[in-house]
Amino acid sequence: MNNFTSSGSFRPILTLMVALPLLAFANSSAFAEGKMNMIQIDRMTTGMPPAGFSFARTGRGTPGKWTVVADPTAKAGVAIEQTSTDTTDYRFPLAISDTISAKNLRAEVRFKVVGGKIDRAGGIAVRVEDFDNYYIVRANALEDNVRFYRVVSGKREQLGTANIKVTSGEWHTLALEAQDQRFAVSYDGATLFEVTDSTFDQPGGVALWTKADSVTRFDSMTITPLP
Repeated sequence: MNNFTSSGSFRPILTLMVALPLLAFANSSAFAEGKMNMIQIDRMTTGMPPAGFSFARTGRGTPGKWTVVADPTAKAGVAIEQTSTDTTDYRFPLAISDTISAKNLRAEVRFKVVGGKIDRAGGIAVRVEDFDNYYIVRANALEDNVRFYRVVSGKREQLGTANIKVTSGEWHTLALEAQDQRFAVSYDGATLFEVTDSTFDQPGGVALWTKADSVTRFDSMTITPLP
């Protein structure tokens, strides 16, 4: 399934689907009632692109390459990995969920950076209008910081930052609460900072995100709706 328009823009589905054979979702009514929706990857096929996602890239360089890989340290023994090592600096591969669109939510991702010379980063994007317009929180193991940006017409603008140790080769959790104009960022269970912004005020997609030549793995993404 591909939710990009003919012009390349992402068009997110507004309800959750329950028929995808390789993903397990809570149904749309449960999602609306406040139950968590977790994308499961334990039934995905290694060596193949992850089912239930559309792929895009902000910036320059080659498209990302997203593959399901075996990882004995992952929760289910497999993970979704961005494997391309294109060293273009302003390059941000996205794996956008085909089935989630929301405005107010808590999005949490478990990630592990395993390689990269230019960058070692992983993050989660919310309120994705298309591959050039969204909010993104990301952690960087080369810079040892967590930052929150808005991306407008493909240009990043930093809205918040915190210096914190981000280790390569280890699993970490990164969470973003988006509630109207308020955004709260957490890392490994600890709240780092809050910011306010009104650039994107409509429901949008949710995506996994990396930068430049980052080889990053993800083994869960949990979405909790907020009022």
